[in-house]
Amino acid sequence: MQFNSVNFMLYFPIVIGLYFVIPSKWRKMWLLLASYYFYMSWNAKYVLLIGTSTIATYICGLLLSKCMKEKAAVWKKKTIIVSCMILNLGILAVFKYGNFTIDSVNAILKMFHMNVIDRKIDLLLPVGISFYTFQALGYIVDVYRGDVEAEKDFCRYALFVSFFPQLVAGPIERSKNLLNQMRGIEKIRLWNARRVTSGAILMVWGFFMKMVISDRIALLVNQVFDNYRVYGSTELILAALGFTVQIYCDFGSYSIIAIGAAKIMGFELMENFNTPYFARNIRDFWSRWHISLSTWFKDYLYIPLGGNRKGKWRKALNLMIVFLVSGLWHGARWNFVAWGGIHGLYQVIGDLSRHTKEKIIKRLQIKTECMSWKLLQTVITFSLVVFAWVFFRADSITDALYFIKRMLIRQTPWALFDGTIYTLGLDATEMNILIFSIIVLLLVDLIKYRKKINLDEFLFEQNIWFEWLVLIVLIGMIFVFGEYGPAFDVQQFIYFQF
Repeated sequence: MQFNSVNFMLYFPIVIGLYFVIPSKWRKMWLLLASYYFYMSWNAKYVLLIGTSTIATYICGLLLSKCMKEKAAVWKKKTIIVSCMILNLGILAVFKYGNFTIDSVNAILKMFHMNVIDRKIDLLLPVGISFYTFQALGYIVDVYRGDVEAEKDFCRYALFVSFFPQLVAGPIERSKNLLNQMRGIEKIRLWNARRVTSGAILMVWGFFMKMVISDRIALLVNQVFDNYRVYGSTELILAALGFTVQIYCDFGSYSIIAIGAAKIMGFELMENFNTPYFARNIRDFWSRWHISLSTWFKDYLYIPLGGNRKGKWRKALNLMIVFLVSGLWHGARWNFVAWGGIHGLYQVIGDLSRHTKEKIIKRLQIKTECMSWKLLQTVITFSLVVFAWVFFRADSITDALYFIKRMLIRQTPWALFDGTIYTLGLDATEMNILIFSIIVLLLVDLIKYRKKINLDEFLFEQNIWFEWLVLIVLIGMIFVFGEYGPAFDVQQFIYFQF
């Protein structure tokens, strides 16, 4: 069930309506049933996987809690948590990386003219498996560290793992945040006009980002990336910039809709995107992009590896490991690993050259607090991010390299003026709608960047007529200019495949 589908438009009001009127003691059970129905709407069989992960991590949490109370030996706790991780990561590996591993092994075997493995794993990747697996594993690590108490109520814990707004594409919630809120679900004051309105505004903005911008610009991006060998630099640059906007609006919209839906029910999910394209360096970018995943890797992989505590070269190695794993988390293809590796190199080079850059800036007496310097940093960072996105979007590393090569050597500046850009999947009218929508996006992000508040908070500061005008315009554009896909089929969110 997609957020941007008729089914969800029927499902969500029913869930909310009953949630608001049933006795408080039944709230968690109702949301648990609604969440499992939401997940089963894709493929009912795969409920067994999320159920297995939930049961395994629930039992693991109880066993760890028992070990702590009994002051059991450290090796016992480590055995429990490692066993649980092997089970959960094993399921993830089979479904997500089984064929990738076979293909990689076959490539090596072919190099040595050896017989290849002729079997493939015929399994459909379960929606959101990477997200709920990481959320559940984060919980058992938190219990192991003593950051949270093990949850004894199975229904409450199952709801934490399967909570439908953020189940299939995040944010990847922490037990210290979401589970602790669910422990007080009976005490939530359901009808709070400001909170409900705030959640609704966020949902509307998310639908605008997805249906008006992301799904529209996808037509151009797909047209060029699928046929990149026949296009020149102008078209390829437009496609690279287009995908940069598309993936932000697509993934960011899911998170915003999820946050808004949860807020209506009285839950506060963590922020997942914070104006990432205004970042002034790559490290800053990753503090703003997919925040729930980047902080997850920091807390549960980077720091356990040693972080920055064992010298600069060990720090560089740890950074590369984290970003290569992050790339692999995003998809079972080498181009995703390359994308992660590129961002890892950005971080390592930036870290190792920091003192040299500071000396150069000081010697050249460059003003670093002025607008021109900050703008230059933002433009350079944005360009580096766009370059890396080419590897993310391309079907392979070879395709990405050839895409970049044509971008550099096949110059076609006239394409901007001879009407070529209107043959890339969007005619003049559609292109104008897209440009106007991106300007709206830029303004909203600029407000958030400068004022440090989201759209809902900004509108609450305005007069009521302005608040309603903005909402009516956004809703109108969604219905009039929203892209509903071929034959009115909804467009799947990009991150569902991860």
